[in-house]
Amino acid sequence: MALSTSFSRHISSSNAKCSPSFCFLRPNGKLYQSNAPMFVGFRSSCQSFVISCCSAEGGPSSDPMNLRQPQISSMPRPTFGVTMNDSSTQNPSYKWRRVLLKVSGEALAGDQTQNIDPKVTMAIAREVASVTRLGIEVAIVVGGGNIFRGASWAGSSGLDRSSADYIGMLATVMNAIFLQATMESIGIPTRVQTAFRMSEVAEPYIRRRAVRHLEKGRVVIFAAGTGNPFFTTDTAAALRSAEINAEVVLKATNVDGVYDDDPRCNPNARLLENLTYQDVTSKDLSVMDMTAITLCQENNIPVVVFNLNKPGNISKAIRGESVGTLIGGTQRSATART
Repeated sequence: MALSTSFSRHISSSNAKCSPSFCFLRPNGKLYQSNAPMFVGFRSSCQSFVISCCSAEGGPSSDPMNLRQPQISSMPRPTFGVTMNDSSTQNPSYKWRRVLLKVSGEALAGDQTQNIDPKVTMAIAREVASVTRLGIEVAIVVGGGNIFRGASWAGSSGLDRSSADYIGMLATVMNAIFLQATMESIGIPTRVQTAFRMSEVAEPYIRRRAVRHLEKGRVVIFAAGTGNPFFTTDTAAALRSAEINAEVVLKATNVDGVYDDDPRCNPNARLLENLTYQDVTSKDLSVMDMTAITLCQENNIPVVVFNLNKPGNISKAIRGESVGTLIGGTQRSATART
């Protein structure tokens, strides 16, 4: 009797039966045959398992182990049995595989009764957790406006703009450490990287280390903006996104997206679901500052503006579902990652 086998992985469990023309091996190494034709498949951790047998005799062999040398057939054969790749067990495809989430400081303040609302940070952590478990890589840039906004304080009490911006950068570090603690409290491995060295509380920003953290499934929070005054955290989000080869910038705000007018003043203001970079610059829409939107345009990074306060919006935006306003619809290629 001749035996031909085809394996894709080691057999982990379950016995199987056979027919006169097709049979399966049990883990004890014995070959069994049956006169009743049947096709038996089973589910296990293996991918596929097919053994075809043929015999010169019509009945079962008197010595099942006295077989010819197994040969791998080069001819195509019909696959009898069950292939273990079940589409329901495979990861679904998502529009984005590596994203950068920009969270403003004002959004972290919630109802503004305190600088940081723990309910808001916990809501962010839970939604980020729901997508990181799907294999999506998430980086976060946090603002500091809930604690200190440099541009607002410049000129007050002799405070120059550079000094005010540095204080604002320190505010973003406070928010980042708070958000990190919240995420790790629910089991999300998180790293904070700052644009200038604060080695006792966070890692310094190193691009390759940040990318490696993401590849290992960790969330990376970028704090202290770009490390330079006169640049906003929106610009920091665009810059870090380009550096780590993120496929999109997700800007979480307190409104549903970009409107053609101020919705607080005009109840008939219309939500714009799609915009080009040129629309933002030519119409002077207050989505991001011009430096940030230009940097996204030059690096072909789309921006999604959505409402942070609606439950589920963060996970929807990260998964690439339609939410808020999409600016620049060309998706970056994931093959450029390092």
